Amino acid sequence: MRKLLILTAAMLLAAPSAMAADAGNGKTIFARCAICHTTTKGGPNGLGPNLFGVVGRKAASLPSYAYSGALKRSNITWTADKLKSWVMGPAKVVPGTKMTFAGISNPHQAEDVVAYLATLK
Repeated sequence: MRKLLILTAAMLLAAPSAMAADAGNGKTIFARCAICHTTTKGGPNGLGPNLFGVVGRKAASLPSYAYSGALKRSNITWTADKLKSWVMGPAKVVPGTKMTFAGISNPHQAEDVVAYLATLK
């Protein structure tokens, strides 16, 4: 019985972040990002780069966008974890980035935005 309780508790503690991300809510939150970023496959950049297919992409890799030197040198690949950190504070992840957005302070909202970006394939 004790092993079952421990196993159940471990599952409950491990699962929430994976289950909690809501791409639909992320799309709604992303509206503030859409001021600068587009998300259309093959679409143009805005003030910021087009984010279609960003999950799994190497940072500063779109040839049609003028990235900051700091981001070009970052050697980042946009994993879900790295994107969440970026969404929560771009300048903390890459000091010297030209992205002026301060970030989304709510970690659940940041996860939702990343879940939405992951749908853009």
